[in-house]
Amino acid sequence: MSPPAVTALDTAIPASRAVETPYIEQGSTEFRLTAIALFCAGLATFTLLYAAQPILPVFSREFGISASYASLAISLPSIALAIGTLIASSLSEALGRKPLMLGAVFISAGLTLASAFAPNWESFLVLRTLQGLALSGLPAAAMAYLAEEVHPRSIGLAMGMYISGNALGGMAGRVGSGMLGDVVSWHVSMGAMGVLGLVSAVVFWRALRPSRHFRPRPLNLRALAQGFEQHLREPGLRVLFLQGLLLMGSFVTIYNYIGYRLISLEASPVMIGLVYTTYIVGIAASTLIGSLGDKLGRARLFWMTIGVIILGLIISLHHSLLGAVLGLAVITLGFFGAHSMASAWVGRRALKAKSQASSLYVFCTYGGASLMGWIGGMMLEHWGWEGVVGLVGGCMAVALVGALWLARLKPLAQPVG
Repeated sequence: MSPPAVTALDTAIPASRAVETPYIEQGSTEFRLTAIALFCAGLATFTLLYAAQPILPVFSREFGISASYASLAISLPSIALAIGTLIASSLSEALGRKPLMLGAVFISAGLTLASAFAPNWESFLVLRTLQGLALSGLPAAAMAYLAEEVHPRSIGLAMGMYISGNALGGMAGRVGSGMLGDVVSWHVSMGAMGVLGLVSAVVFWRALRPSRHFRPRPLNLRALAQGFEQHLREPGLRVLFLQGLLLMGSFVTIYNYIGYRLISLEASPVMIGLVYTTYIVGIAASTLIGSLGDKLGRARLFWMTIGVIILGLIISLHHSLLGAVLGLAVITLGFFGAHSMASAWVGRRALKAKSQASSLYVFCTYGGASLMGWIGGMMLEHWGWEGVVGLVGGCMAVALVGALWLARLKPLAQPVG
């Protein structure tokens, strides 16, 4: 890895300031606190966003709605988060990274608590949509914070810790809400997840240091548009944005409908909740593979993680509980490995306006989750689990081609893989 003097981070910061203000490096107390803070941020994000996912079959039963209609509890907040991220990234350039992230977590946790008291399906969807909009302040700002504050040789591990928090949040939200929704009610389930989000927000607030390399810039719509245009014109970033759409869209689709798959295999409600402990695989994968990406090069490993996802899809077609659970675990391993590398890659490849680049990546990931999550429901209703696997398999074939192209792409001003 090149020394700080030739990194993309220093292209946006005067050399004297880069020397005066050191970056956060692996092994330091600041790095550990930053990792804990961003871990909690990721935990809160995925807990709050996906707490409704394992109880989609409960919604179908209680409200008498189809699987695709029930999936709006995930798709609507996802699309709200995707759109909101484009705006939130600009706000973070003016207001700062930490204040925006902190407000996002606290407000979304409060809205989750409010959704526990929703009197009907329509009001529940409204609150879920507002929650997704509130959460939009966190992902892009978090990626930009890491890109600005963490030393380049440590950013892969730091991003992996953030993605690990996503994974643990996804597991805690799904396992906790799934089991509570079956034993008590979905109202209690959503309330408990809101409390967990508030606790995570407090830890995040206390552990994360204020930005040191960030300098506020006034909102400028023309400069904003030019920044987005610059990122969209860069071939490597365009492909990474597409990868985010395909990866997250596929992953959310699988997790949206795995509950219906397990019900068809006569799994008990408690077993369905416990199946989401496969996220433990993602927690380990995101940190380990993110660190390996720093050492061995993302270009060498990225396409392999997509191949792992395809393998998991094939395994999940076996008509047994073992096949479904094992396939889900392998898919989770591949996704979190790929997602951690792609997230860090975006931050390294964008030479400036990193928050905008991150917001475009986040927009694509959650836009893909919303669109493919909804389409996946129709595939399930018409062709069963095989239809869902066919949809995701096609997307992964496109992602694999893109990954192989990225492996041959020339670097910019600094090593990006």
